[in-house]
Amino acid sequence: MTRRYEQGMTTRRKVLGDAHVDRAEANKTEFDLPFQELITEGAWGTVWSSDRISLRDRSMLTLALLAAMGNFEEIPMHIRATANTGASKDDVLEAFQHVAIYAGVPRANHALKLAKQTYEEMERAT
Repeated sequence: MTRRYEQGMTTRRKVLGDAHVDRAEANKTEFDLPFQELITEGAWGTVWSSDRISLRDRSMLTLALLAAMGNFEEIPMHIRATANTGASKDDVLEAFQHVAIYAGVPRANHALKLAKQTYEEMERAT
């Protein structure tokens, strides 16, 4: 494996947690292996591993972008990751309020609904 892949796996585990990454790795197949390598090196090994902004800020940016683009499937995963990135509930609310103004209230509303459900699940699990 490349150094960027190894760094990507380290950062991915730091942000998403070992349990999530272990599940994702167990579900990897020969078919999606090239895609998994791409996101591990590109997203996790390059973007998320950069020290130019904090994990907290990167977390809020990611949630806002996911909501703004309507990519709702990954919002719960990234809400759970806030436990590792340092983004608070208030930070997430602020990010989604920006989404409401700049990308639309319906997208922000749906993102908030997913965040509330995920935070409730997280609280029940503790």
